[in-house]
Amino acid sequence: MEEGKRQKQIAGLLNEEMNQIFQRLGLSMIDGGMLSISGVKVTPDLLEARFYLSFFQVKDPEAAMKKVEDRHHDIKRELAASVRHQLRNIPVLKFFYDDTLDHVFKLEELFKKIKEDEK
Repeated sequence: MEEGKRQKQIAGLLNEEMNQIFQRLGLSMIDGGMLSISGVKVTPDLLEARFYLSFFQVKDPEAAMKKVEDRHHDIKRELAASVRHQLRNIPVLKFFYDDTLDHVFKLEELFKKIKEDEK
């Protein structure tokens, strides 16, 4: 089912606010690597927001996800304070590991290897 206009607006707002919150809480830099939000999906009833987190040069993404989950309460409190005038209800926040970057790097390595083998 296609995302509605309101869902996209809420997702954009949450993405913007969450990036600022991660910077304030010191979660944008974890274990010498960088954390970024690669996408936000909001359910049609606007009660749940799914954040897809991408890690760049983080040695242990699972441990980084654990750090984010451990700060869940702080994140939600900060989000509620920053969007209280735009949203009636704060959605349930769920965080997922987005491994798209890992696949991109693996594909690039494969393409390099193929080019080297051709030469």
